[in-house]
Amino acid sequence: MEISIIYEDNHLLVVEKPVNVPVQEDQSGDKDLLTMLKADLKDRYQKPGNVFLGLVHRLDRPVGGVMVFAKTSKAASRLSDSIRRNQLNRGYLAVVRGIPNEEEARLEHYLLKNHRENRVKTVSAQHKQGKRAVLDYQTLARTNALSLLSVHLHTGRSHQIRVQLSAIGCPLYGDQKYGRQVNKPGEQIALWANYLKIEHPTKKEWMTFESYPPEQYPWNLFKVSEKI
Repeated sequence: MEISIIYEDNHLLVVEKPVNVPVQEDQSGDKDLLTMLKADLKDRYQKPGNVFLGLVHRLDRPVGGVMVFAKTSKAASRLSDSIRRNQLNRGYLAVVRGIPNEEEARLEHYLLKNHRENRVKTVSAQHKQGKRAVLDYQTLARTNALSLLSVHLHTGRSHQIRVQLSAIGCPLYGDQKYGRQVNKPGEQIALWANYLKIEHPTKKEWMTFESYPPEQYPWNLFKVSEKI
């Protein structure tokens, strides 16, 4: 499988994650992105022994788009610290069923994850185990039945975008887990990690990386790259 490299230097590796590829090894036994990238680095640079590649953030298996990996332990530590301080700026494109009541808004929910079922639900703010989840969305375009949204995360909760948009009655196109009532089996979830803005771990310069979804349904309804 060819993985598109967006940017690479001695400290960072930024790639376009393909859809339906797990970020790291899981129970499925399918090839995962981290293992494939390590093998590629080992081959390209003829490195002996194990190759270090730090996983500092994740995307759900069905989601494609831009991801950053750390090529050194120093970079991994500094990027992880940026994430803890909420300094990793992440933007997504999403095609949802229906039309949100507001063209743009901030959504705040409290989420609870069932680890056994790998499923997340909204709970009250008073729930002791609920974790605060915040995102902003803006409606970029719409058809009669679908809307294209730009989503900016303020927190990084599991399945956050999928659950929060479903909670306002606009589940993601193709999402079988949180939109089963309106999506058909076999439809590809329409969520794409569109941009990532980080402070370089050694240069201390802010860098922005972008990635756009493929020209296929439902993305091709909106001429996505012209909307951002």
